Amino acid sequence: MRKPLFLKIVEALSGWSEYFTLRLDALNRPGFTPIHKCIVAMRQLAFGGPAEQYDEHLKMAESTSVECLKKFVQGIIEVYGEEYLRRPTVQDVQRLLDIGERRGFPGMIGSIDCTHWHWEKCPYAWKGQYTRGDHGVPTIILEAVASHDRWIWHGFFGVAGSNNDINVLNQSTLFVDQLRGEAPQVQYFVNGRQYSKPYYLADGIYTKWAVFVKSIRAPQSAEHKLFSEHQEGARKDVECAFGILQPRFRILRNPARLYDQGDLQNIMLACIIIHNMIIEDEKDIENDSFDLNEEATTSTVQAATITHGHDPVMEDVLQRDTEIRDREAHRQLQSDLIDHIWQKFGNRTN
Repeated sequence: MRKPLFLKIVEALSGWSEYFTLRLDALNRPGFTPIHKCIVAMRQLAFGGPAEQYDEHLKMAESTSVECLKKFVQGIIEVYGEEYLRRPTVQDVQRLLDIGERRGFPGMIGSIDCTHWHWEKCPYAWKGQYTRGDHGVPTIILEAVASHDRWIWHGFFGVAGSNNDINVLNQSTLFVDQLRGEAPQVQYFVNGRQYSKPYYLADGIYTKWAVFVKSIRAPQSAEHKLFSEHQEGARKDVECAFGILQPRFRILRNPARLYDQGDLQNIMLACIIIHNMIIEDEKDIENDSFDLNEEATTSTVQAATITHGHDPVMEDVLQRDTEIRDREAHRQLQSDLIDHIWQKFGNRTN
């Protein structure tokens, strides 16, 4: 994180809560400065060490360090959550569609996957439901959607680690806007066929829905091998985002030492927000490898018509849910993408 961004966060938190201001105690002695408190919180996020280690060189006791961390992540979520945990706007969706089309996947707006965080202080009575055989320790699952620049557009955290990715998806809020009819309306063409639902690249565990495009297991033909190569390469966006998020915030790589699951959720969301803030701060538009003016795109996006204050009609919700889970649409989309990628990139491999 660059220094100006850190100072921007300190200034914003100082205006958010009196806790991040210089205060005097009963003996009129000054306490910790806002920068001091934010440094202690950021060091806990970045290095993941025990809170008592800051008593020696940062002169802050363990209890105060933990309090700083909890206040810091809460402030980050309340001040920056609306902007950096937002659903993709019409402009965001249009840019993601344009980039997806450049990569050979018209209609693609990101990749989806899950990762686990070891919960060391999980209550003993809960360990059974939070432990899965392949991990062997209690974990909590994060479901995320990331784009090519490693921006995390969706984060759903808190499901017990004994679940798999499908169980997490059934509890996730990923398709809430689509079910309510509040998601941007999309139209794009693949292999000459028109589609109206954007999709995510996913691995083999996900179900065959119209909103997921998976690779082909054991491809045999040249067309299938080329499609699998491109799909698996583009799907690594979310894996790379996890690979950046965890080393950047080692608290997510180390076992979680807090008892309250709500505190862990705040830490995870705050790390995602700061991660997105760093990406935005370091982004250089001039060096963007995707020139969106290179050629015309066929994808169009319009804002959804939303009637605020009214619940959606249940029949419409069920109809949208059926369209999302349409297996035939998944098969047709995958077939069109195979032909599209072969026509676009097949000559380069010959």
